[in-house]
Amino acid sequence: MVLFHRDLGGAGLPPLIILHGILGSSRNWQTAGRDLAARYHVRALDLRNHGESPHGDEAGFAAMEGDVADWLDAQALGPVTLLGHSLGGKVAMRLACHQPGRIERLIVVDIAPRDYAWGGRQRAEFVAMNGLDLAGLPSRAEAERRLEAGVADWAMRKFITTNLASQPDGRWRWSINLPALTAALPDLEKNSLAPGERFAGPALFIIGGQSAYVRPADHAGILAHFPAARIETIAGAGHNPHMDARAEFVRRVLA
Repeated sequence: MVLFHRDLGGAGLPPLIILHGILGSSRNWQTAGRDLAARYHVRALDLRNHGESPHGDEAGFAAMEGDVADWLDAQALGPVTLLGHSLGGKVAMRLACHQPGRIERLIVVDIAPRDYAWGGRQRAEFVAMNGLDLAGLPSRAEAERRLEAGVADWAMRKFITTNLASQPDGRWRWSINLPALTAALPDLEKNSLAPGERFAGPALFIIGGQSAYVRPADHAGILAHFPAARIETIAGAGHNPHMDARAEFVRRVLA
């Protein structure tokens, strides 16, 4: 599968490859990515079934890891700095542990190598998305209104509806492969690593201080898989520190 990517600048500098989170895309990284281009040649990928990349029935970690490895081969890139956020962080951790020769440095944003249940919240969002009747939908704003009953958080509704694409005939469609991602969700909530898998190279874990995705109890698990890891928290940031505290996030990555 040939992944879509955005080149965010810095040609000729060392390569930095960015993997987004679930229901996201390379669009979410355009601003922070251009800031990071001060020191890196930054390219942000759309994972399979997201953004402008192709859809496929297989939506698990192994397929996503293979796609990213194939993309690196197609670009003829040697060891890279690989940055992954949330779901992208799970894919990045897996690739680093399985194919360490490809990775010079690993940066993982607000996710840990463990199973997640998310208290049913994320599954509720998928239920709401699957229940949204797109026939006759007049606008993205109306989609947000219809999602309100199942998705209480305003910002999350905004984020979800960025995945709605208008067609020439005025109808709306999901740009993500919603059926495949829905079916894969129970597996995507699990740890992407097996016990004993390790990456011994340099690793930086950036945690949002207001996020519940990585807890102090998770630090031991991070270090078991990534013994050279630094774990840094950005106070006041949530699950998206590259947006919530962009300047500080960029400073830490560049440092």
